[in-house]
Amino acid sequence: MADLERIYQRKKAADKELTSLLAATGTTLLELPGIGPTGAARLLVEAGDITRFPDKAHFASWNGTAPIDASSGDQVRHRLSRAGNRQINRVLHTMARVQLRNPSSGRDYYERKKAGGKAPMEAMRCVRRRLSDIVYQQMLNDTVRTTAAQSRTGPGGQQGNDSDSSATGSHPNTGSSDKPLPGPAEQQPTTQLPTAS
Repeated sequence: MADLERIYQRKKAADKELTSLLAATGTTLLELPGIGPTGAARLLVEAGDITRFPDKAHFASWNGTAPIDASSGDQVRHRLSRAGNRQINRVLHTMARVQLRNPSSGRDYYERKKAGGKAPMEAMRCVRRRLSDIVYQQMLNDTVRTTAAQSRTGPGGQQGNDSDSSATGSHPNTGSSDKPLPGPAEQQPTTQLPTAS
């Protein structure tokens, strides 16, 4: 029993540390129903720079929530993809489960899909895909907000517009490769120090 208590206390301390690290990133993922500190951290680590995905469809394909066409003849069907990042897929699955257990927009969406003729598994697939889109948009919004805040403060956290004062020149379009290289350094005469006798 003492071992169990020790492990529980360690987990609580780790969750607290993880939550403070997440707060430092400026993410708002924890505001979404069904995402805890572990899921939010997993999303940030695995996805990396969210802007590498051109749109929500690419993100869904990467995380395995984009449906695969399984139609046959006149019957239009889709099946769950087994490809993609399984860890992120699991985070989205957990998120969907939490939302289905509680009154939420995810649960309402699930009920609408079932009322529209979807089987429970198909309705769940639709919920996960919808949550993938929501997570993508939330992460994109966080990135835009963080980038805007950094451009207002400038490099090194200083106030001011960094486009007017850059390390490579006073013109925003001047890159370091556009500047001429400096000439050879001038040789400075050296003076000999008197030696002690």
